Amino acid sequence: MTRERIFAAARTLADRSGIEAVTMRAVASRLDVEAMSLYKHVRNKDDLLDGLIELVMQELEPPPVSADWRSGLRLRARSMRTVLLRHRWASMLIESRTTPTPARLRHHEASLRLLRDAGFSVELAYNAILSLDSYIYGFVAQEVWWPFEPDERPELGASLAPHISPAEYPHLIEMISFVMGRATKKEGRASSTAAGYQADFDFGLELLIDGLARAASPRKKR
Repeated sequence: MTRERIFAAARTLADRSGIEAVTMRAVASRLDVEAMSLYKHVRNKDDLLDGLIELVMQELEPPPVSADWRSGLRLRARSMRTVLLRHRWASMLIESRTTPTPARLRHHEASLRLLRDAGFSVELAYNAILSLDSYIYGFVAQEVWWPFEPDERPELGASLAPHISPAEYPHLIEMISFVMGRATKKEGRASSTAAGYQADFDFGLELLIDGLARAASPRKKR
């Protein structure tokens, strides 16, 4: 029995059944041991949750030291979205806890170093990370908490359209038609829907990066 095995078992439970399923008793059952034996390696439930965050943060790809800040932020953002969708429970847990685990510290340090080395002031680097993370977590939340699977959304649009008056809501009908059309343009509805979400995410990401470039251009590093 090791901390690593315990955290891995907890992650599997969370991936399958949500973070609410992660209890000391459930983790012990998965490992085929008594719950009390976990306390030799994990202090308490808080320690277990912090270990889960550490596992997730280890999966994130930090911006490389040699990257220019734009490509570094793109890599960071896309990696965060991929990992947070892989572990759909993780974003809320990460945002709710403040324990400075090593992987979490390394991730933030690498991100801030990227911006400071590019000439961003301390204030602008802070605002950049805050804005980017708010966008990433918010976008992922929409993907995770939408009450339908991605490949079911064309049917959702088709079922909603007859109940929405085109005279009253012409732009909403227009958008529904656009989304449904996009989902059927490429081969494989699920894959085209996923590609659509990736394109939507990248569109917003580029808006943020362009805005940061404009905000950074007249400022000096302090």
